[in-house]
Amino acid sequence: MVNPARTNPPRFLPIALMFLIGFAAFCSRPPAPRPNILLAISDDQSFPHASAYGATGIATPAFDRVAEAGVLFRQAFVASPGCSPSRAALLTGLYPWQLEHAGTHASSFSARFDVYPDLFEAAGYFVGFTGKGWGPGNWEAGGRRRNPAGPEYNENRLRSAPEGIRDKDYFADFRDFLAARPSDRPFAFWFGAHEPHRVFGFRSGIRSGKKLEDVVVPPFLPDTPEIRSDLLDYFSEIEWFDTQLGKMLDWLDRHDELENTLVVVTSDNGMAFPRAKANLYEYGVHVPLAMSWPAKIRPGRVSEDLVSLVDLAPTILEAAGIDPVQPMSGLSLLPALLAEFREDRPARQAVFAARERHSSSRFNNLGYPSRSIRTKEYLYIRNLAPERWPAGAPRKF
Repeated sequence: MVNPARTNPPRFLPIALMFLIGFAAFCSRPPAPRPNILLAISDDQSFPHASAYGATGIATPAFDRVAEAGVLFRQAFVASPGCSPSRAALLTGLYPWQLEHAGTHASSFSARFDVYPDLFEAAGYFVGFTGKGWGPGNWEAGGRRRNPAGPEYNENRLRSAPEGIRDKDYFADFRDFLAARPSDRPFAFWFGAHEPHRVFGFRSGIRSGKKLEDVVVPPFLPDTPEIRSDLLDYFSEIEWFDTQLGKMLDWLDRHDELENTLVVVTSDNGMAFPRAKANLYEYGVHVPLAMSWPAKIRPGRVSEDLVSLVDLAPTILEAAGIDPVQPMSGLSLLPALLAEFREDRPARQAVFAARERHSSSRFNNLGYPSRSIRTKEYLYIRNLAPERWPAGAPRKF
């Protein structure tokens, strides 16, 4: 007797074989390459001072390029209005009040707090920075062997630099970093410009052809020709930072690396003017932010979501598939960047910021501790020692 199973195989067998072959092919595909990370951070730049926000008197084509290629954030805030505590919060994903000495200005930075460049390096990334990393402060006093931003690339100097501009050749340092990178490793690079930190080149804006009438003077500053000219000088330094960023983006584009690079452009705190830097008012904590990743992020979007810069570390770590060692207070923005709804990643209802002391110039090194809560509609500031003077007690002669 003939076994019918031998002469009439089941009809589903070819389909099953096709499924198995396809599954095997899928499993044999190489994993998607991990993204490069380029974080560009200016020194003392307030929102809305970039042309992507409609600001007049200033041109920031590199920032605008990142915004057009990805997401432009209109409600991004630092965790502190001073350089070193803000940068420490960005590096760790923690708020200044969680960071001990690193939560004050020009102090130390304990090695017990993980920073994202170290986590990237441990995961096989090639890391480094140029310009200003974490600072000002003494990272060695905290038990660290290098700047928290990573290995330093600060060897190149410009033959000449405009007045008020540092003579560091940021782009040449970036090229040296990439030349030293092994070909099989993704990179995570920190570009920390020293601009637009004071002192500005006096009347550099006017000399470059800028017009006083193009300036929109913030309502808390006197609207005088001197203030308008000072703002134009500040704009010129933002444009210098933007030019260096543009050179980096062009290099990545020419070498086919921009597509898979997550680019983050922001600032550490607000502009160095009264009621801005070192203060929890709007121009002290509200900063520009644009992010792009052409391989993953849909271009041309504008976000009105409240964002804190403590969110940046968990965001780039998740993008690279790296788990933080210690819990972070920041929330990953990756689902929002990828336009994915996640119930476990609710939108922020408020952002928080803190100030202790901005410098060590006070009598007995006293600070002016303050905390703030900012929603989309309101800003509440609590001064914890209101009997003190915010910028230091007047000297008695």
